[in-house]
Amino acid sequence: NSDHSFCCFLRFDEIKEGDVVRHEGKRSDGYLEHIFKHAAKELFGMDVKEITYKALKNKDFQEVTLEKDGETVLRFAAAYGFRNIQNLVLKLKKGKFLYHFVEVLACPGGCLNGKGQAQTEDGKPDKALLNQMEEVYAAIPVRLPETNLHIQKMYQDWLEGMDSKKAQETLHTQYSAVNQTASNLDIKW
Repeated sequence: NSDHSFCCFLRFDEIKEGDVVRHEGKRSDGYLEHIFKHAAKELFGMDVKEITYKALKNKDFQEVTLEKDGETVLRFAAAYGFRNIQNLVLKLKKGKFLYHFVEVLACPGGCLNGKGQAQTEDGKPDKALLNQMEEVYAAIPVRLPETNLHIQKMYQDWLEGMDSKKAQETLHTQYSAVNQTASNLDIKW
């Protein structure tokens, strides 16, 4: 029944017309790479320039780890597609969940491979177009969220500083195990 603290990450952009930026990472998916590098710096004083994804059971379930003095101190995962999400939930239920952070996306292959994207006439993903979209995305300049002037102003004016009590109360929450009762729905994955 240990409590876990998680921080919510907000994104506010001061985008002007023609001013398009992206977060760190080779793909347009979530913020795993940025959060990993930020956690390595803030928690362990380590500057991570590049991260290495290690495919586990398949290419849509990948792991990123940080080692310090021969010990794994951060373990992140990216789980794309419902099969991988289901396996992750099963590991969590069995108490075999090793991760500090998991990025979960419903679409196998990530957001650019989603059903809202262009497909071939037979309804399959257009791999050539997917590669082209990834190249276009990678060419967009990176801007770290913490350099955003709106974020800095929000912390200064509204949250009373990055480490303030108000910031902790507003952006953090605690989760704890809940005892199963007969009234809870028992979802079988």
